[in-house]
Amino acid sequence: MAGGPSTPALVIAAGGAGALGFLAGGYRSAPDMGAEIAAVRAASPAAFGVNVFVPGEPTVAQSALAAYVDTLEKEAANLHVALGSAQWDDDDYSAKLDVLLADPPPIVSFTFGCPNADVARALQAAGFLVAITVTTPDEAVRAHDVGADCLCLQGSEAGAHRGSFENDDRPGQDHPLAQLLAEVRQVSELPLIAAGGISGPDDVAAVLAQGATMVQLGTAFLRCTESGAHPAYKATLADSRFTTTALTRAFSGRRARSLENEFMRAHEGAPAAYPNINHVTRPLRAAAAAAGDPDRMSLYAGVGFRLAEMVSAGEIVERLVAGLVGPTSP
Repeated sequence: MAGGPSTPALVIAAGGAGALGFLAGGYRSAPDMGAEIAAVRAASPAAFGVNVFVPGEPTVAQSALAAYVDTLEKEAANLHVALGSAQWDDDDYSAKLDVLLADPPPIVSFTFGCPNADVARALQAAGFLVAITVTTPDEAVRAHDVGADCLCLQGSEAGAHRGSFENDDRPGQDHPLAQLLAEVRQVSELPLIAAGGISGPDDVAAVLAQGATMVQLGTAFLRCTESGAHPAYKATLADSRFTTTALTRAFSGRRARSLENEFMRAHEGAPAAYPNINHVTRPLRAAAAAAGDPDRMSLYAGVGFRLAEMVSAGEIVERLVAGLVGPTSP
């Protein structure tokens, strides 16, 4: 849960309840990520992981990007801010790998792409597991071939950015979690971590019965005490005015599932230009949050958002594993 919700406090609380928490390396500098790793280590002996974004290729649709940025000028004027710069960057990828190799956590997961085999081997040689987020069977095969230790299967029900290797609009790339589990099990025998639409203990039990080794949840923890999500974001998840989620590129230039709001409806034509658009809209989203305006915020959430509770992370973990038999961690 990059961008704020995932905090050291949340990872520590999850670990204390028997779950495997993940720090979000995305949108943080390598030194900041290292500081969060150190904070978790200092506070808890529990195992934890770190998630890192794999950089994609710079967009070639420069004219479409420029045209889209022009459509945001009115939004910026209304919020009294300037738009951010439409630059591409690699999210400090190499420097983050150096930090992880110097002080490896038990597991590192990759999203938005597949690290090369040399990276995977170097991380494994340092003593930790490599997980790769996949959204299709083809991606599962590619992750398997570079030497992943396990796969994180992201079903189409999941909130926030799709973890797809390519940022495109090819048909047939959005697989519901149950379908994805069945399809990937046909092409890989690696342990599978299932994510997407898991909100309660019945969902956890069902996904484990379908072949998952573990389950991974994000939206369920957005409103918890330790979440770093903005208060307006947390409140909107329980607001009866917001009833549906949809996939959009409007906020970042990469497909992401969010609560449907006015900004999404007004900017349906966003091109595939990530992280360029994410940088452009960051001042808009920050100003909207400060003003308590949920219709201009990126409200990333999965389909089970209404079941997110405003309680501690430990209480959520306990509820999710209620009735399970054996050492299963969400």
